[in-house]
Amino acid sequence: MNPQPAMAHEPVTPTSGTPLSPSFGNRMFAALGSPFVPPIFITLILLVGNLSYGILESYWKTLLAIATSVLAEMMLGRIFLRKWPHPASAYITGISVGILLRSPAFWPYALCSLLSITSKYALRFRGRHIWNPSNFGICAMLFLAAQSVASLSIQWGNNFGSLAVIWVLGSVILWRARRFHISLTYVASFIALSFLRSWVTGDPWQSEISPITGPMYQLFIFFMITDPKTTVRSRTGQCIVAFSIAFAELLLRLDSCVFAPLYALFWVGPAALFIEMFIDSRRARNAVPSAFANPQIVRS
Repeated sequence: MNPQPAMAHEPVTPTSGTPLSPSFGNRMFAALGSPFVPPIFITLILLVGNLSYGILESYWKTLLAIATSVLAEMMLGRIFLRKWPHPASAYITGISVGILLRSPAFWPYALCSLLSITSKYALRFRGRHIWNPSNFGICAMLFLAAQSVASLSIQWGNNFGSLAVIWVLGSVILWRARRFHISLTYVASFIALSFLRSWVTGDPWQSEISPITGPMYQLFIFFMITDPKTTVRSRTGQCIVAFSIAFAELLLRLDSCVFAPLYALFWVGPAALFIEMFIDSRRARNAVPSAFANPQIVRS
């Protein structure tokens, strides 16, 4: 968060000499930028889903995923970055694994969290990781241990009252983080392409749109595709990538892929980052000859 600009004068104080406290609305607005807000929000998704529909295999498996994720983040961060990282990101990864992964055994939850966090440190290019951690871990488990795991899909009913609370809160948080346009572009693209899928497959359009009201999509929309560390920088580029993910999902769904959104992000997200890095490197190379060709630029 950028520091606040310096005040040109002292704030007005009442006659008692006590500074005026910020309004409740301003305090709430500032609180939405806290690093603890996303973990609280994703915990709300878990509680609403499990208390209403029992989406979790068990609380113990989810706690195992969270503990493994946080412990791995602390250890790897200390080893490779020489500092103790903030646990919020690891908590979100662990709880996402606990919600999205389905298995009768305990070990897939620990292994998936370990793969997710390790990918942040092992699969890096030019100083940044290129996969959303939980997306990478879950896709890896679905591919490598397909006989032992599955992913949450339609195990949650479509209770619009509960979903409305999540959507409103999630939208406010994303708007505060200036990433609401990513989710909005994806949702609009998904709905528009649902009519195309309905026309191609002959299925009712309602059935094509309905998956977006499930818990997997709440995590996908609010946490995975908006991850600041694994999205491109420009606002236009972010919208293009969001549409590309929805379009790749369309193609995967037409091929009867059950885990279409997860696989779509797995391929499109890193590809977009590589394209951005390639463009940046071309611009950097082109900028060097231009600087030497103009002595004024070199002197400045």
